Amino acid sequence: MLRSAGRTILFAGSDAGGHRAAAIYSLIESAKLNGLDPQFYLTDVLARIADHPARQISELLPWHWQPAALDRSGGDTVQGLYARCSAQ
Repeated sequence: MLRSAGRTILFAGSDAGGHRAAAIYSLIESAKLNGLDPQFYLTDVLARIADHPARQISELLPWHWQPAALDRSGGDTVQGLYARCSAQ
């Protein structure tokens, strides 16, 4: 999975930074392999992960992930987020 990162992985700043970069690159590539838009997927997961039950964390993996409304008060939806991400 790191092959897509190219040489940038060499400039992560530290071993810990390299490991973090590898984790992010792996999530991005896994999202792509599962037919997901990585920006859309990561934005949704990052918005939900703090309130997500630890025992159900596998639901947020790319091969199990289902989009959900980001703002549970009825405002922003994942579809609206996707439209904004695509417009950038």
